[in-house]
Amino acid sequence: MRYKILYTLLFLGISFGGYSQEKVTLSGTISIKTNTETISGASIFIPEAKVSTVSNAYGLYSITLPKGKYTIIISCVGFENIEEHIFLTENLRKNYSMTEKVKTLDEVVIKHNSSVINIRKPEMSVNKLSISTIKKLPAVMGEVDILKTILQLPGVSNAQEGSTGFNVRGGPVDGNLVLLDEAVVYNISHLFGFFSVFNADVIKDLKLYKGGIPANFGGRTSSVLDIYQKEGNNKEYHITGGIGAVSGRLLAEGPIVKDKSSFVVAGRASYAHLLMKLADNPNSVSFYDLNAKLNYKINENNRIFLSGYFGKDNMDFSNFFSNNYGNSFFNLRWNHNFSEKFFSNASVIYSKYDYGLKIKYVGIDWASDIRNYNLKYNISHHLSERLVLNYGINSIYYKFNPGTIKPMDAKSPVNPDQIEKKIAWENALYVSAEQKLTDRISLNYGLRYSNFLRLGEQNVNNYANDQAVVFNPDLQIYEEGTPVDITRFNKNKKIIGFGNLEPRLAVSFTINDNQSVKASYNRMSQYIHLISNTASVSPLDIWAPGDQYLKPEILDQVALGYFRNFRNGKYSLETEAFYKKTRNKADYIDGAELIAHKAIEQVLLNGEARAYGLEMMLKKNTGKLTGWLSYTISKAEQRTPGRSAGEPGINNGKWYRANYDKTHNLSLTAAYQLTKKWSFGGIFTYQSGKAATYPIGKYQYQGITIANYGERNINSLPAYHHLDLSATFTPKPDSKKKWKSEWVFSLYNVYGRNNAASIMFEQNRETGLSEAKKISIFGIIPGVTYNFRF
Repeated sequence: MRYKILYTLLFLGISFGGYSQEKVTLSGTISIKTNTETISGASIFIPEAKVSTVSNAYGLYSITLPKGKYTIIISCVGFENIEEHIFLTENLRKNYSMTEKVKTLDEVVIKHNSSVINIRKPEMSVNKLSISTIKKLPAVMGEVDILKTILQLPGVSNAQEGSTGFNVRGGPVDGNLVLLDEAVVYNISHLFGFFSVFNADVIKDLKLYKGGIPANFGGRTSSVLDIYQKEGNNKEYHITGGIGAVSGRLLAEGPIVKDKSSFVVAGRASYAHLLMKLADNPNSVSFYDLNAKLNYKINENNRIFLSGYFGKDNMDFSNFFSNNYGNSFFNLRWNHNFSEKFFSNASVIYSKYDYGLKIKYVGIDWASDIRNYNLKYNISHHLSERLVLNYGINSIYYKFNPGTIKPMDAKSPVNPDQIEKKIAWENALYVSAEQKLTDRISLNYGLRYSNFLRLGEQNVNNYANDQAVVFNPDLQIYEEGTPVDITRFNKNKKIIGFGNLEPRLAVSFTINDNQSVKASYNRMSQYIHLISNTASVSPLDIWAPGDQYLKPEILDQVALGYFRNFRNGKYSLETEAFYKKTRNKADYIDGAELIAHKAIEQVLLNGEARAYGLEMMLKKNTGKLTGWLSYTISKAEQRTPGRSAGEPGINNGKWYRANYDKTHNLSLTAAYQLTKKWSFGGIFTYQSGKAATYPIGKYQYQGITIANYGERNINSLPAYHHLDLSATFTPKPDSKKKWKSEWVFSLYNVYGRNNAASIMFEQNRETGLSEAKKISIFGIIPGVTYNFRF
């Protein structure tokens, strides 16, 4: 019934939007004046008509108005406003170039508040950050970091110190769809999460969707982090770089053909491993990455982009294990304008994530990877000033290599082996509409249909009663099932298929220009999963496709929020309450061994998950002191009941805390411009301790003391908190020379908090008593970096 309602709304929207008399369309591109880099999210406001729009991800805008005289006001954070009077008598294509704001100590006065548009827009659970905003925040180790920035937003937390992912609204790490220039990035961190894979020098802007996710996104259940790289300066050549205590970076950009095509290339590399060698440290950790992008403007209606990324981490702990992993992608994109109201974007993408692990005391050399070939085609159709349609297709072809196993050397007892590779194909069709019903009510609604196919060539295990995990009533434990036979599926033969309708709806009710109430609902489906039994992605990282045992996760989320601007946008307040429930949430049986496991279904039980909470964010947007206070109180739980009478499931079928559950999450972020030469930043973070399972007793077996663990995740690690500070010194802020430079001094974990990454329980060899040991990764870390640009 609800799908019929969506189709009816969409039909009515098209009907009403198509009715107009004597109207014309103003369209074009919003870009930066100095380098023609396109600007997404710029606000275009027409006060006489009381209508507005924003530039899309590619800087394009379109607005339809009756013929007449108008004032065009264009605004965007970090840029000077544009105000122009025009007389529209026919369709007009007009490009605007915005000037970046110069640093000033004076209070910023907002003449036309672009935040009003956010109040009216039916968009919630979304945080948009420009790179200019990110660069004002504290720089840890002298380098601003996108991942550290989003961790300060409400509803977002890290799994633990030293982990390489982030959790959104009680969701797992693999529930986040991370896109860089539309390509999927599977691991977003370098050096145990201390750096992100996103070089801030080459990033243009980002959006984090925590809920109310538009229909053009799918495949994950927690969030979407959508990041775009710069396109390159097509007027002048510039070099930007930095030299720090741990890593260095360099970016070059400039025109290939002036005003027509440009390039940007950026590279980063760490040299901590060299310093460790000088200190006679046998261990080694290092990373490097490379970003590149080319663009060519064929004419006013056609533009082609080619972008890519390649990054790698290498870690070697001489007596224990070595680990390497990396992302890479290439994207060829064509941006086409059919008319002033009709835009399209087509992308062909190749993406790969590979992961290697050598466990030295076992003698195993293990490698896995996931590759995908991705086709996207999206059309944006501006039917009227009150209605915009987006529709398109997305097709992803996956190749999974769960594991190639080799002995490390001739002494290794490990036999070479290849875990069977897997093929999958994910497709989606979607349509969405953003519609302004009245001056107070705006809607964003849509429908996505996703389809997932598991394909041969592969052998599939069959189990008695279709149970890959069996319960042993005598020992009261779950054990791996034994296949009764095997079915062979030839190449491209369908093994199993899934299909899901995913409705999306968001509504905004504007109380006045400074207040609104918003609500949203979305359903999401996730067909691929990260197999990991630790909070940190290392030392295990395997992606697996859904099948008849590892079923697709289906999430339903609702949210309700209140939004307000104070004192003409100087302050703003965002509050949201959310509830989300997930079906087919898998969890591991006790004692599950995942490395080199050929039948992962034998250690998984299906259950459900839920999360709910309240988020608050208070921002100060202007003045010498800017920043925000964010706070989240939430609960994330799972339930894995038994499949039949007599089976306990996990924790006797009761709700238990998810591994990433954190009740309280508080963050205070501030940036202060003291003088033209000196600016300061600070971040304080407090999070409740993550869930943990502690032993409740011990027993002796053949002279060995073995811990006896109780119910899963009923304990907590100690609370996590730390303070980071940075100071930026610009020697010659008013210099007219091309060479610009600054020094960044930083201090991570100012008061030396030893946050617990984990708690280990062991027997003291001298006393024979059991003891708990807190494992901490980072203490106080000072840093200094010299940044330059010319």
